[in-house]
Amino acid sequence: MHDLTRCVQHPVVSQEGFRSLAVPTYRASTILYEDAGSFAARGQRGFDGYTYGLHGTPTTRTLEAQLTALHNGIRTVLVPSGQMAVSLVFLTFLLPGDHVLVPDNAYGPVRSVCRDYLAPRGIRHTLYDPLIGAGIAGLIEPRTRLVWVESPGSGTMEVQDIPAIAAAARARGVLVGCDNTWCTPLLFKPLDHGCDFAVEALTKYVGGHSDLLLGSVTVRDLALRQGLKEVLRSLGIGVSPDEVALALRGIETMGLRLAHVGRVSEAFARRLQDHPAVERVLHPCLPSCPGHDVWARDIRGSGGVFSIVLKPGAEAALNPALTALKVFAIGASWGGTRSLIAPMAVQGDRSVTPWTHPGAVLRISIGLEEEGELWAELERLLDALATAGAPALA
Repeated sequence: MHDLTRCVQHPVVSQEGFRSLAVPTYRASTILYEDAGSFAARGQRGFDGYTYGLHGTPTTRTLEAQLTALHNGIRTVLVPSGQMAVSLVFLTFLLPGDHVLVPDNAYGPVRSVCRDYLAPRGIRHTLYDPLIGAGIAGLIEPRTRLVWVESPGSGTMEVQDIPAIAAAARARGVLVGCDNTWCTPLLFKPLDHGCDFAVEALTKYVGGHSDLLLGSVTVRDLALRQGLKEVLRSLGIGVSPDEVALALRGIETMGLRLAHVGRVSEAFARRLQDHPAVERVLHPCLPSCPGHDVWARDIRGSGGVFSIVLKPGAEAALNPALTALKVFAIGASWGGTRSLIAPMAVQGDRSVTPWTHPGAVLRISIGLEEEGELWAELERLLDALATAGAPALA
């Protein structure tokens, strides 16, 4: 064999005696076939087989299987981001003339894809009160094909009565999709409560380190998975095995991280209720949070994300006070090791359920820093805001 050929063709080495706890990262575009006949018949392998790297490698299959087991599903599809996971469901199962119901507190880009992408293509959407429960039946039209839920809601944390919504939709033959990112399958399993799609931004708690972008859709119906995969294949959308490898590493510690941040977020939420700068704390564990009873009934604990509504009067001091933070970081997303805080624009995003609180909203994501240091800095921030807004707060 010529040296140039040796440079290209890797020698086969024995793997006898080698076992690793780590999942191998298989990078591939081309998949090799044993013979010409296998190549000609590759279409018969289906979406569970290997045909081209874009459609999956053993690395991606491992994460898919792990998420499927956690959700009590039958298959999982991986996509490049959480928003793509939501959009994929919409793009696959909505056609011109169809109608989708979306909660008024949904993640902002979900509203955007409905308004800016679906609507120009003849797909209508209706925003609904997230606390509507079984009343969703009154909004289902003959061309309604999908009800979307997000619980707890982005920023404002309303907990939806998913079993009631799913039952009403199922009675009319309408699919239900759930953004389950706040809970993860460790706290809530949407498929067990009547949903057809369990969608998550793996960027958050599964990744766990703020360094990857990935999303997933888990189903119990192979026909739904078939539809999702056909759209991905047609659009040429796949995921990087390196991102998946990071998710496989992160998911191993997700249980411990989620338990810790959930405990700390609950403790902070209860203490913050008494601070003079805080008008309201939005955390599902609190009886004052919309949907708390549903949270207590259906959800097995807390995530690390919650929000606080500040009393009006300290807005001018907010930016410098946030900039002075040393332990908390200012940033979007959540679910990583670093604690984050970010102002949220809520009022302009509401259409059905008006937002009546004039004060600023801060979303807080608890990370893994020392609990006492986090609390001390949060208290300093709020004390500074209370002082700056003292005349108004008085």
